[in-house]
Amino acid sequence: MNKDLVAIFEYLEREKGIKREVVVNAIEESLLIAARKSVQGLTNVSVSINAKTGEIEVFSEKEIVEKVEIPEEEIALDIAREIDPDCQIGQWIKVAVTPENFGRIAAQTARQVISQKLRGAERDVIYEEYRHRINEIVSGSIKRIVRGATLIVDLGKVEGILPDRFYPNTEKYQVGQRVQAMILEVRDTDNGGAEVILTRSHPEIVAQLFMQEVPELMDGIIEIKKIVRDAGYRTKMAVSSKDSKIDPLGTCVGLRGTRVKNIIRELNNEKIDIIPYSADPIQLLKNSLDPVVIKKIDINKEDNQITIIVEDEDYPTVLGKKGMNARLTGKLIEMSLNVKKASEYEKEARFDRQRLSLSEDPELDLQLEELGTLEGVKFSMKDQLILDSLKDAGFDTLRKVLSSSPEELKKITSVSQEMIEEILNKIRNRRN
Repeated sequence: MNKDLVAIFEYLEREKGIKREVVVNAIEESLLIAARKSVQGLTNVSVSINAKTGEIEVFSEKEIVEKVEIPEEEIALDIAREIDPDCQIGQWIKVAVTPENFGRIAAQTARQVISQKLRGAERDVIYEEYRHRINEIVSGSIKRIVRGATLIVDLGKVEGILPDRFYPNTEKYQVGQRVQAMILEVRDTDNGGAEVILTRSHPEIVAQLFMQEVPELMDGIIEIKKIVRDAGYRTKMAVSSKDSKIDPLGTCVGLRGTRVKNIIRELNNEKIDIIPYSADPIQLLKNSLDPVVIKKIDINKEDNQITIIVEDEDYPTVLGKKGMNARLTGKLIEMSLNVKKASEYEKEARFDRQRLSLSEDPELDLQLEELGTLEGVKFSMKDQLILDSLKDAGFDTLRKVLSSSPEELKKITSVSQEMIEEILNKIRNRRN
């Protein structure tokens, strides 16, 4: 038992970082309860463990007397002087009263203490070492896989837990494999211990990987303003520079893409979009979708939704696989993003114009020069020039304009389709 205890002391001190005196005190406290049951009738019982040898002794304090009348509480002077030659009658002295079978009791108790009470000491060590390391990337080897696909990672003094929901489903691991992860939190467990929770799916791990690769980020010259992620598939990261001479995109990408390639490799070929940051959500939207050109933008502030119109050939790119690109872009600008093909939008607009042109509203037969007098309609100088061009071409009323397609109008008036569409939208929106 003595050798086993010493081995336990050394293991906990070396591998877990728990001081030997903490372990000794915890076991002594538990053994004291067992000792009081084993040596009933004695007073002031205490337990002592030699931290170096592992030897366990039980003591009871007894009063030194000339004639012993209560053996459980008294000791004769001549016997007491075998323990302490200088002791005197009336003094109290500690006498070893270790029971014969106490070694077995001590072994059982020590096991219970190691599995229960020492969790508190280990928890303190975990908190002391890891509570200030939240969002830090650590490396370890996978010790075992439990509860389906949850990984137990050996970090050295402690084991980290990487739940399956905290790493991409595109990643597969085996016992013994090394893995990098970010410390997400340190939390208490139900049994009084503590555990380090790791993650590989949180967007912040991408930011931390860039911090390792890009010194300008660590120095604060370049800043990651926003980052959104669909772990395992795609990340969008908006960056800005405090120094106008430093290009934040080129700096993060690195010479010939070396910096970003290292991160993509660590994330198992996850796609990373690095874009210029803008406080204006519309500009940020355009930056995110560049080089795609957005033909039209419609904002619904009440529903926090934005609808964009893009060319049909750009639609798959903007939408992305299973709508991922549009969804991440929406998260980036903090609005719900709806993407429409130009052809579909034009069909809807044409239908609305035709429906409106069939209305019996007499205002539709007004001359174009009278439109400016209608409530809710306001034209700019450019609009007025377009109206004049339409009138010269024979489209002198709203009904005639609405009954024709933008393509037909363009052929006759040589006015661009976008300009005509803008006028028609103003008319249509007023009627809606």
